[in-house]
Amino acid sequence: MTIRLYDTSARQIRDFTPLVPGCVSIYLCGATVQAAPHIGHIRSGLNFDIMRRWFAYRGYDVTFIRNVTDIDDKIIAKSAEQGRPWWSIGYENERAFNDGYTALGCLPPTYEPRATGHVTEMVEMMRGLIERGHAYEADGNVYFDVRSFPGYLALSNQELDNLMQPSGTGETGKRDPRDFAMWKSAKPGEPSWETPWGRGRPGWHLECSAMAHKYLGAAFDIHGGGLDLIFPHHENEIAQAKAYGDEFAKYWVHNAWVTMSGEKMSKSLGNSVLVSEMVKAWRPIVLRYYLGTPHYRSMIEYSEEALREAESAFARIEGFCQRVVEKAGGPVEPAAEVPLAFAEVMDDDLGVPQALAIVHTTVRQGNSALAADDKDAAIARLSEVRAMLGVLGLDPLDPHWAGEADRGEDLHGAVDTLVRLVLEQRESARGRKDWATADAIRDQLQQSGLVIEDSPSGPRWTLGPR
Repeated sequence: MTIRLYDTSARQIRDFTPLVPGCVSIYLCGATVQAAPHIGHIRSGLNFDIMRRWFAYRGYDVTFIRNVTDIDDKIIAKSAEQGRPWWSIGYENERAFNDGYTALGCLPPTYEPRATGHVTEMVEMMRGLIERGHAYEADGNVYFDVRSFPGYLALSNQELDNLMQPSGTGETGKRDPRDFAMWKSAKPGEPSWETPWGRGRPGWHLECSAMAHKYLGAAFDIHGGGLDLIFPHHENEIAQAKAYGDEFAKYWVHNAWVTMSGEKMSKSLGNSVLVSEMVKAWRPIVLRYYLGTPHYRSMIEYSEEALREAESAFARIEGFCQRVVEKAGGPVEPAAEVPLAFAEVMDDDLGVPQALAIVHTTVRQGNSALAADDKDAAIARLSEVRAMLGVLGLDPLDPHWAGEADRGEDLHGAVDTLVRLVLEQRESARGRKDWATADAIRDQLQQSGLVIEDSPSGPRWTLGPR
């Protein structure tokens, strides 16, 4: 068994060999908490949650770090705009992100460090870089000298002579316009911390280099994040960490975006879809299916039609699970191992679309077993399906998703009573061989959003896709 991953730095799929046998260390660039998350933000968390689950299934001891950027230019701008403390905005949105991760079934990280809690580590790293000749102080700012690091831009494959480095206001005293700020001098009314070079606040890139070093050491296995972070963020992280003396990440894994009308979903473009609103309109497990089942390196073009298709596809899986449990007369436990074909495609760069095709094939086999009244075969297929869905975080019978079934339980009981009265009328019509009336009742129920199935134990109803 060898897991293979696409490594952005190598520009190819590579066999995964851990630094420490049996262990895997992952650093994921997490939320910048200037605003509540949209589904594009949460996609990254979902993709790496599936990666983490697969490593755990394969027997690895996983250390998973997902940081919180709780101070940056955007948070400070929001603070001035809203007349609220920067930390209040950051904490409110940090909670919104965690609510979103939890709602969509992401396991909590091993550690979730905040940038503002690691200024001491940042100062230590800057001091080391200045001593080694890779950084310098100017006007209270501390800059990284990009020309001092020969490997700069290897990840993004750019030419230094053509580089346009993003710069913020107040970044004065640069020796080269392509140098980037690790520390920004204090401005009136802005948060700041004391350092040997005066009061100021950290730059975005320094935060992650320092926190990765703190929690994972000088070398770790996988660094993850969205494609948009390759430059400048990840490129600058590499420069800082390696110039400091760290080996840093062995593999770089990047997920693609959620787009709308071909553009990356972004608050600045005004095309975002907030997670807090989406979970009111769609079941969270359906959102997880929609965002988590395309390949992590494939773009997702957002549309309501695509969401409805995901809802219908998941309903077929969920309906099968419910029917088998009903047939079995009690719980059916997941299999100890997933099918070999499923494992093979997951090992191959987390081939979730192919893995999901195996899930649906197994569901069809299970439905055939149900139709043939082969209880043992149906239970065996459900056991396999639960094992596979568990790895994807999509098992509808898992306790995490039990709350979804519990919501509206009282309403379900009332609707059930009313529907059964109508179904009794349909059964009476069928008994009289009045097929036209029976079919008309079924069609009316379906138009109201219900799906009627005739089973050996009598008719049963479920909510159909919207």
